[in-house]
Amino acid sequence: MLVAVTDALRAARPGALIGALRIRVAGGVAGSLEEAGKEVEAGLRRDYGALDREALLRLPVFAAYAAYYRSFKKTYHVLLQTESVAKAGKSIPNSSSLVAAMFMAELKNGLLTAGHDAGRIVGPLRADIAGEGLVYEAMSGREQTAAPGDMYVADDSGVLSSIIYGPDRRTRLRPKTSEAVYVVYAPAGIAGAAVESHLADIAAYVGLAAPDAEVVESGVYG
Repeated sequence: MLVAVTDALRAARPGALIGALRIRVAGGVAGSLEEAGKEVEAGLRRDYGALDREALLRLPVFAAYAAYYRSFKKTYHVLLQTESVAKAGKSIPNSSSLVAAMFMAELKNGLLTAGHDAGRIVGPLRADIAGEGLVYEAMSGREQTAAPGDMYVADDSGVLSSIIYGPDRRTRLRPKTSEAVYVVYAPAGIAGAAVESHLADIAAYVGLAAPDAEVVESGVYG
């Protein structure tokens, strides 16, 4: 099991799932995802370009995330990013292929994902529910207190990511990352099959940029 789900999370967030993918790119990532990114953009514009915010929020995936984020008085940022590509004509930002593969799958499927360098992870991973005063170093380098009641994933050294405040700095994906771990946060209302398909998309995108990519482990837990 790549990620152990605690009883506390199951009790606090019934129906929630955690997806995880560990993928090795020993030979490095040299290929480009530009063409695949354009296909994702075209698909978003075809499927969502004519829909307003209200119509998007009626779609099951966005409805599930919107309900979760609303409980923290937040707006689901992947929805906003989807709108920026589908309706405002923006392009998927240039980034390293390991990051781009994750972001492309997020936009294609709407599922929130965090990427981590497996070489920086210490010990086993667990998915849990945040209490008061849970602090970690955010991607920006600033100290971040996790939102009480939020779902998060941690190792023996601390939090790797949380839904509301995102990934940490310590385990962030780097240009020389040779093995990545992707974590998918799926609140109640997201089917396990959708998470599995999303993980497969990430692996496929990584494989386009790294032909020797090897899936070490993949699973959906909860």
